[in-house]
Amino acid sequence: MTVDPDVPVTEMEERPPGHRWGFGAFLLVEAVLLATAALVSAILREGRAPGETVPMRDILIGTITPTVVAAGVAILITRVRGNGPLTDLRLEFRWDDVRTGLRFGLLGLVVTTIGVAVWTQVVGEENARSAIGTLIQQTPLSVQAAVVLFLYLWLIGPICEEIIFRGLLWGAVERLHWGKERWGRVAAFVLSTAVFAASHLEPLRTTLLIVISIPIGLARLVTGRLLGSIVAHQVNNFLPALALLLTALGAMQV
Repeated sequence: MTVDPDVPVTEMEERPPGHRWGFGAFLLVEAVLLATAALVSAILREGRAPGETVPMRDILIGTITPTVVAAGVAILITRVRGNGPLTDLRLEFRWDDVRTGLRFGLLGLVVTTIGVAVWTQVVGEENARSAIGTLIQQTPLSVQAAVVLFLYLWLIGPICEEIIFRGLLWGAVERLHWGKERWGRVAAFVLSTAVFAASHLEPLRTTLLIVISIPIGLARLVTGRLLGSIVAHQVNNFLPALALLLTALGAMQV
């Protein structure tokens, strides 16, 4: 191993090996996500009469498939052009990261609750509601569909989104240079937070989504690894996902 005299040996030993993918890999994954969404939508729309109610099965497939496929491509990129997801995305398991993620996730729940309350007063209840929340109000769900949606929003979706944004995008930004200096982790935190919020394609809720995503990004920034932000994201999503589940089952109104 070549020793850099300006870097302590212990720090060099903790630094993961370099990878050969960068910002272009993230753009490719985003293109895959959008293309998959368009393709799945076209396939599911085939043979459906204009104005016909969209089956909930099709809605679930259209909601879940693009993000899962995009996250799978992100993992594949790390295997083909890097050292695999455990190294490149800093995805190793550590209990300290779980505990940190729980703390930031609970902070995120507080921030989300306050943010949603304030944002609802500013833009109105209809405009403050998420696209998924609006969908639940318009389309009846079976118990099975409601449970699948709950598990996706609470557990699976956060894993996929964190792999894409605070995994692939974060790692790409850290490799960027401003002159001779790397952008670093703070730049990765700022850019990934902004892109994550904008990528939901809900313009009226972008500011709210930035506020909500800050604690999640801080978990990644503080731990230096992806598990912290995954856990924070899952904790932050639990109550909204539970509310949608209960609403779908008719146990509460939103």
